[in-house]
Amino acid sequence: MLLTLHPDNPEPRKVQLIQQCLQQGGVVIYPTDTIYGLGCDIFQPKAVERICRIKQVQPAKAQLSFICHDLSSLSAYARQLPNTTYRLLKEHLPGPYTFILPASRQVPRILQSKKHSIGLRVPDNTIARTIVKELGRPILSASLPGELVEHYTDPEIIHGQVGHLVDMVVDGGIGGIVPSTIIDCTGDEPVLLRKGAGAWKG
Repeated sequence: MLLTLHPDNPEPRKVQLIQQCLQQGGVVIYPTDTIYGLGCDIFQPKAVERICRIKQVQPAKAQLSFICHDLSSLSAYARQLPNTTYRLLKEHLPGPYTFILPASRQVPRILQSKKHSIGLRVPDNTIARTIVKELGRPILSASLPGELVEHYTDPEIIHGQVGHLVDMVVDGGIGGIVPSTIIDCTGDEPVLLRKGAGAWKG
């Protein structure tokens, strides 16, 4: 199913359809402020496993992150953050960044890595954040399968190529080809792990 939403004013009825799909354990492809991603409700273990099968990875070893609505919802899934880290997040979010933070006990067991850390995002994308707000909890985020990043900018092409793997493709317009910048904040100083769409001076 291909569902087109207005990028700035997502239609509530359509957002509700996506929310219901996620609540029922569905997997969707949806827009962010960088590239289109695979998403599901983090509290639906079978949906998490399904994304990992699509990506051919194990849940605890997968490079998965949580899409949060804002900083306050993000802080529920990260252990108490020092003021310097919180200021850093406030400076850069919403935006094209993934911050690796120490995971709190709220993180579902299936997603707990051996490093006890989690990637957290607050994208500058109205559709993604509206879906999360409506759902009332984060959605899991993973990149689309395969290496054909340039093919994954157009939702109609995405639907044609990998739509059969998911329950719904959310069309929010043409996406980007550069992923988020990843910053590891689990140590004493933030460390750049991947230079992506977000500028970084650290």
